[in-house]
Amino acid sequence: MKTALIIGAGPAGLTAAYELLKKTDIRPIILEQSGCVGGISRTVEYKGNHMDIGGHRFFTKNAYINSLWRELCPDIMRRPRKSRIFYLGKFFDYPISIKYQTVKNLGLLRTIQIMLGYLKSVVFKRTESNLENYMINHFGEPLYKMFFENYTEKVWGRHPREIDASWGRQRVRGLSVFRLIANALRIVPFEDATLIEEFLYPKHGPGELFSNLAARVTAMGGEIIYGAKVDKITVSQGKITGIRAGSAHYCADYYFSSMAVKDFALSATKIPQDVADIAANLPYRDFITIGLLCSKFAMEYPQDNWIYVQEPGVKLGRLQIFNNWSPYMVKEPSTVWLGLEYFVDKGDELWEMDKETFTALALGELEKIGLVNRRDVLDSIHIRMEKAYPAYFGTYSQFPLVEKWLRSIGNLYCIGRNGQHRYNNMDHSMLTAVAAVDGLINGENNGACWGVNVEEGYHEER
Repeated sequence: MKTALIIGAGPAGLTAAYELLKKTDIRPIILEQSGCVGGISRTVEYKGNHMDIGGHRFFTKNAYINSLWRELCPDIMRRPRKSRIFYLGKFFDYPISIKYQTVKNLGLLRTIQIMLGYLKSVVFKRTESNLENYMINHFGEPLYKMFFENYTEKVWGRHPREIDASWGRQRVRGLSVFRLIANALRIVPFEDATLIEEFLYPKHGPGELFSNLAARVTAMGGEIIYGAKVDKITVSQGKITGIRAGSAHYCADYYFSSMAVKDFALSATKIPQDVADIAANLPYRDFITIGLLCSKFAMEYPQDNWIYVQEPGVKLGRLQIFNNWSPYMVKEPSTVWLGLEYFVDKGDELWEMDKETFTALALGELEKIGLVNRRDVLDSIHIRMEKAYPAYFGTYSQFPLVEKWLRSIGNLYCIGRNGQHRYNNMDHSMLTAVAAVDGLINGENNGACWGVNVEEGYHEER
């Protein structure tokens, strides 16, 4: 029996294993460095409460992925989508909508500035050499400065003019002020405007689905080895000949990698020096979530899945309300279970801060903007997540050289968000695995998986 080694038990790695077991006689072995499955899509349980790390809406236009989700979670729920921006002490629809409440919150002068700025952007187009120019072309400069510039810098730690425009093309493709107006008038339906009104969601968070998938993989004869951190990948004559994880050595006929491209390249032998230099400096954004269990809000209870915090003077990026994702996420329905999300770089001041200091900072920021009172907090948890978001600046502009080298390795299939250094949503990450296995079966080269989410007409912005 032929074997396949799969690095990583996240959405892409687990899907690859399942597809191999369903469609071939190749036995998959997954090497997972942590002690759990799901990667960034895992669900953390804390004293009976469930945390969705980063928030994951289950929505796809791909029928196969949709059927796979329903197969793995037959009782998956349909949930309303609601996200808003908290700015100027007020709530705005996310993405920004064109309606009376928006105009009221902004004021007449700001609204006029936005419309004039958009009209100017229609006539005078900028060269889309960076994300800033891309956003201004689609939304106009005033709206960009109000709702995109500072928040984007908070998320990525870089000004939008330092970020490649391809991030905007991928994440907000097809969305513009014109689309927002057309959507408000129902000239175009929500999905065509890259907006959705509802989504699917497992009762206990995304981790429930991936735990079910992992159980299915092992029941069908696959294997998941936990605590197996890959630190050496031997490449010889255009193929991988073996992998080392700690003191263990593994060989297989095929290799699937969802590990970060940077780590893969640093672990690989016989890698060209220019490729190694580019890969070693690929940027990532790390992530910290503070879970807060509260008795109540300091304001009227919001119905949002999450709130984008764009108030000046706070580092908080987003606020998840887990009760609104699913009532099953909360042990006691009378409590409020929150996730405070911070975008950081490993090793920076926030990353190195101890749990108590960081939690005090986060709670102070919530009090500052009037969402929660300190006296109403019952419990908390602090979680770090490395390489949550592959970033589109730094050496990313030279990434095609790295991709070319990865494709040259004949028995390697790079899958998932970090495996391709591409900010994919969950359905696209799973589709890369499906495409990789189908390509293997059909005798195609490993380029098939790289075509996912390149020409897609839909991409829901989280």
